[in-house]
Amino acid sequence: MEQSFVLAGFGGQGVILAGKILAQAGADHGLQVTWLPSYGPEMRGGTANCTVVLSDEPIGSPVVDNPTVLVAMNLPSLDRFEKTVAKGGTILINSSLIARTAERNDLQVLNVPVNDIAVSLGNSHAANMVALGTVIKATGTIPLELIKSAMVKMLSHKDNAELVAVNQQALDAGYNAV
Repeated sequence: MEQSFVLAGFGGQGVILAGKILAQAGADHGLQVTWLPSYGPEMRGGTANCTVVLSDEPIGSPVVDNPTVLVAMNLPSLDRFEKTVAKGGTILINSSLIARTAERNDLQVLNVPVNDIAVSLGNSHAANMVALGTVIKATGTIPLELIKSAMVKMLSHKDNAELVAVNQQALDAGYNAV
């Protein structure tokens, strides 16, 4: 089993954190893992993406040319990465910010309003966790409880129980969105 992910959006949308959580959960699940971030030159509002590879075999390279899963949090990310997704792969489109759907018909396409769901939970910054919960359910790659545990590890330095709670709610909401 090998799954490769590209999580992409604007800086500040939390795609890098979501990728780190996915990678940590994969490691906790006993998988081989790579995580590779990529940032635009801007501090906020520029492009940001990361790749995560999860495998039960050794991983030859962290570079992902044809991901099996794409999380597109904004239109530039969908435009940039849609053509690269492996045939039969999955694309999560943040339909809160992206008005179009995928142009390809050889993929599983999930149009989910992740920003709207996060706002309904009271924290627009939790859209990344909504997206992660959705992708975990759609792919079945990692158990949700391991994602939650990894999220708690990643956010533990914040010492903010409310932040952890809203992100757990966001993961659940995303998981239940599909």
